Amino acid sequence: MQVIKQLSVFLQNEQGRLEELTSILADAGINISALSVAENSEYGIMRMLVSDVARGAEILKARDFSVKVTSVLCIETPDQPGALQKALRILSGSGINVSYMYGYSNGGTARLVLKVSDPDSALQLLSE
Repeated sequence: MQVIKQLSVFLQNEQGRLEELTSILADAGINISALSVAENSEYGIMRMLVSDVARGAEILKARDFSVKVTSVLCIETPDQPGALQKALRILSGSGINVSYMYGYSNGGTARLVLKVSDPDSALQLLSE
């Protein structure tokens, strides 16, 4: 479990824009290890964990992408019913809001990225 930096990139919802973003990162040798894309009719937000956050943000900004670096909490839970709910109960019971999350499970473990109102406190609570 740890607090890490995530890139959030605002994209116009137009053909080829997502490919352009991934091409820029690939050409710079920056790996995307996790991502989530949320969209509406006019724009999308691509949230990513990348191998070099500072360089990725710099390169994308230089190419006129709107980029924000955000602290997020990465946790692992057992891949079983109730494991996520237990973590969310701890956070909610301590007044920590979860704005969004994304993740996956594989091999008996769920890996989750959470945007929370207080990442450092959340980390401490979930580590106890």
